[in-house]
Amino acid sequence: MSPPAWTLGEYTHTGYWWRNRGILILNICLILPLLTASINGYDSSLVNGLQILPSWQAFFNYPTGKALGLINSAQNIGATSALPFAPLISDRFGRRVTLFSGAILMLAGVILQWTARSVPVFIGSRVISKFGVGLCFSLNAAPLLITELAYPTQRGKITSLFNTAWYSGSIVSAWACFGAYSQAGSSVWSWKIPTLMQAFGPVIQACLIWFVPESPRFLVSKGLESQAAKVLAQYHAKGGDENDPLILFEMAQIRHALKVDKEISEKLTFLQLWSTPGNLKRLRIIIAIAIFSQWSGNGLVSFYINLVLEGVGITSTGTKAAINGGLQCWNLACAVTGAFLVEWVGRRPLFITSTAGMFIAFCMWTLTTALFNVLHNTAAAKATVPLIFVYYLFFDICFTPLLIAYTLEILPYGIRARGFALMNMTVQLVLAFNEFVNPWALDAIGWKYYLFYCGWLFLELLFILKYIVETRGRTLEETAALFDGEQPQQDLARMGGDAAILNIDLGRSSIPLTRRTEKSTDYYPEIVLELRPSYASESMSESQTVSRKQSQESAIVAT
Repeated sequence: MSPPAWTLGEYTHTGYWWRNRGILILNICLILPLLTASINGYDSSLVNGLQILPSWQAFFNYPTGKALGLINSAQNIGATSALPFAPLISDRFGRRVTLFSGAILMLAGVILQWTARSVPVFIGSRVISKFGVGLCFSLNAAPLLITELAYPTQRGKITSLFNTAWYSGSIVSAWACFGAYSQAGSSVWSWKIPTLMQAFGPVIQACLIWFVPESPRFLVSKGLESQAAKVLAQYHAKGGDENDPLILFEMAQIRHALKVDKEISEKLTFLQLWSTPGNLKRLRIIIAIAIFSQWSGNGLVSFYINLVLEGVGITSTGTKAAINGGLQCWNLACAVTGAFLVEWVGRRPLFITSTAGMFIAFCMWTLTTALFNVLHNTAAAKATVPLIFVYYLFFDICFTPLLIAYTLEILPYGIRARGFALMNMTVQLVLAFNEFVNPWALDAIGWKYYLFYCGWLFLELLFILKYIVETRGRTLEETAALFDGEQPQQDLARMGGDAAILNIDLGRSSIPLTRRTEKSTDYYPEIVLELRPSYASESMSESQTVSRKQSQESAIVAT
């Protein structure tokens, strides 16, 4: 018998989300983990803005070459060194504890950076700050919490907004440097004030994170189903009803997915997880898009805009700072647009459009740079700046919102934290390579280095066309099951749908028994345990559970 065609839309809230009190409060709470991306954007962009300031250059004796590359790559060294701890801390202690710890470490790094008087101390502060906000703590836990807590129909958009919020921090960083330079000029405060402003976000997170609910997936994984049901009911159900069909649907799918993950993890070691067909498909895509997100030419501007602009004859400090600030505003607008297109257009069309557009724009960018350097064509130099903006339009509509969102939604809970850490590790390694190698390559071969990225973007497009699959319109568990074959997808559809519809049917005495039993018990007899659960049965013995099941089955027959 074919599985029933249950859809999530049958149980979700319709109408404006802000008129639903639970969803409104939930989305307000999710602003706090979203702030992590802004903190990361500020931290990652700060050194790029500081390089433009004469006071910073003079204070640290005009670092160049290897010293400059090490300053920029220090933050990725800190993030990469935290990799072994990332999934362990998030899965063991929870998302909120991990976020709080990251905020405290970030504050320590900011204080050390503000008081630095030498390049080695400055580099050490960057390592500490990125260790806190990077892989091990905030940046690992925040998107997990958002993905696992968001309302089902809004998960794609809100998770996509996470990486998009990176640019809000980048904008503040760029204009903080510009404003400090305008007011303080060559004073040391022109770089110390933007540095001190880094502390604002971590202080807010450390104080308010305990007002945000914990991930229901994490709670279920720790055997705290009653707490998970209360969280879902408070923020997903109308009126906080734990027996709402949507809550039963979600709880059934979460429990089933975690049960399957546990059965697999008991049979496989960590290394063997790489050999299962479904995980290999996931990891291939995750590693690839992580590389593409940083190795598509964007690293040239993200960390070395000073060198790129000087390469086309723009040498004024004020002009470079203004272009940098304007570019960050443009990036934010394009990335937010892409985040809202995720559910409307779909993931695969965005990936294809983005990669093809980047390839064309970067080829034109390479051409104008070559014309200026070889033929000293000033018109070509002027065209380079708008082409950089066009390039980032295509980059931002996809790789900014979907890098994290797509990674998290295709991973099952059992390996979600580890897979996300692997994605972050790949990003950091590619970033470290870019930040250390790009200034050497630009000094050695100039615009010819751009030709490498032209060829690489073409290879990216071929990969996207072959391997990226569409995931729109599915729950988190259903999306993760896409790579494991047809049966897991059918199991999740039956489990969630049967739990919800059986609860509805019990409240409709006029519905014939044949309809109830045909849709609810033929596939999964154990689904009877989902009927109006109190979740107090977590502590029941096996004999008590069987007795409860038999009594509920008798009640159905009596009806």
